[in-house]
Amino acid sequence: MNDNAVPGTDKMMMATMEMFVQESDRHPPVIFALASGLSRAAIAVMRLSGPGTAGILESLCGRLPAPRRASLRGLWRRDGDAPILLDRALVLWFPGPESYTGEDSAELHLHAGPAVINAMADTLVALGARPAEPGEFSRRAFTHGRLDLMQAEGIADLIDAETEAQRRQALAQVDGAQSRLYQEWADRLRVLLAHQEALIDFPDEELPPEVEQGLVNGLQELHATMQDYLATGDGAERLRRGLVFAIVGEPNVGKSSLLNALSGRDAAIVSTRAGTTRDAIEIRVVMGDVPVTLVDTAGLRETDDEIEAEGVRRSLFHVKQADCVVHVFAGNSPPSRLEGDGIMVCNKTDLSPAPDGVIGISVVTGSGMDVLKGILADRARALTADRASAPFTRARHRAAIEETVHHIGRAQTMAWPEMRGEEMRLAMRALGRLTGAVDVEALLDTVFGQFCIGK
Repeated sequence: MNDNAVPGTDKMMMATMEMFVQESDRHPPVIFALASGLSRAAIAVMRLSGPGTAGILESLCGRLPAPRRASLRGLWRRDGDAPILLDRALVLWFPGPESYTGEDSAELHLHAGPAVINAMADTLVALGARPAEPGEFSRRAFTHGRLDLMQAEGIADLIDAETEAQRRQALAQVDGAQSRLYQEWADRLRVLLAHQEALIDFPDEELPPEVEQGLVNGLQELHATMQDYLATGDGAERLRRGLVFAIVGEPNVGKSSLLNALSGRDAAIVSTRAGTTRDAIEIRVVMGDVPVTLVDTAGLRETDDEIEAEGVRRSLFHVKQADCVVHVFAGNSPPSRLEGDGIMVCNKTDLSPAPDGVIGISVVTGSGMDVLKGILADRARALTADRASAPFTRARHRAAIEETVHHIGRAQTMAWPEMRGEEMRLAMRALGRLTGAVDVEALLDTVFGQFCIGK
C-alpha cells in the first residue's frame, strides 16, 4: 500500500470511527498537544496519547507505521465524501506500555505553519481527541508507573533549566537519584514498622529481645541520617529557583550604574539627581552558572517625598528577602553596618580610593569590575553548593522530610507500642508523599499543574 495514498474506503473509515468511539467509552480519552511550542519554526511536533491513538492514526494515514520508526505519511481528513490532504509529515507510533505515558502514543512532525497546526487540531477533535491539560502527559506517565513524582518534577525542572548547573541537577533527579535515596529510607522504615507490628500482635510470644533493641536502634539511626540530610542546607533548592542579589545604598552612589554594568545593558535610568530610582528594578543574569536576579533598589535615606519613601520601604523589603546584599557607597565613608550577609563595594574609585579591606570599583572606567564579578560568582556558587548525594530541590521535599523526622522522633519517645506504631505509620505516609507512593490527589494537581501543555 502507498503510504501517501488516500486512506481506505468510506466503509473502512466508518468502521474505524465506530471502533474508536466504543474504545473512548471504555477508556480515558486521547489527548493531544503541541510539544514543540508556539514560536516560529520549521517543524511542529503534535503529541497524542490514549488507548484510541491507533484508531486516530489509521483514520489520518490509512495504516499504522512500524513501532518507533519514523514514516513519511500523508495525513488526511474527510470533508463529506472528499478526502482533504492536511500535510505530509513524519509519523511515529509508540504502542503502550513502552511509551512515555505508558499508553498508546504517537507524534506527528508537521510543518509548523499556523494553518497546518490549527487544521490538525480541529481534525483530532473531530476524531474524538481533546487538548491536553498542563502536565497531563507526565501525569499519565506517573499514573502508569513510568515515573515517580520526584522524576516528574525533575522533568519540569529540566525544561525550565537556564544554566548547565541546573541542567545537571534536574537530570540527576530525572534519573532517580533522589527517588533511590528516599526509597531506601522508606524500605528501612517499612522493615522497622513490620517489627513494631510483630511486637504489637504477639506481645505474649517469646520474641527474641534483639527485635525490640533492633527496632530502637534502627529508629535512632534513620532519625540521625535524615537530620544530617536536612542539615546539608537548601543549596539545591536555591539553584533550582535562582538567587536574588539586592543592590542597596544611599542615593547617587551608582547603584543603577552598577546594575547596568553587571547586566550588560541599560536597564535602569542613570542620573546625577538623587532619588531617580523609586521602585525596584529586577534583571536576570547568570553568575557562576547560577541564575541570579539583580535588584536595583531606591536609595536609603530619610525623605518627605511620599513616592520615594515608599521606594525606600520596598528596598528594605528586598534586603530582607535577598540571598545576598551588595552594599554600595562612594568615597571614603562606608556605611556603619551591613544588612544581612552582605558584600561591601566602594564605587567611584576614579575620584577617591577605596578604604582598606573593601572592594573598590569604578563603573565609569571599569576598574575592579572583573574582581567584583568574580566575587559575586563565588558567592552564588557557595549559596547553591550541593552538600548531599541527592539534595532536595523543592520546599515540599524539605517539608515532607521534616515531617517524617518529627514523627520518627516522637516514635522514639512513645512508651506504648501502639502509639509508637502510629507515629511510624505517619512517618511512612509523610515519606510516601515525596515520591507519590500515597494517594494525594491535591498534591498531584499542584505538581502537574505547573507543567507546560505538551508535557
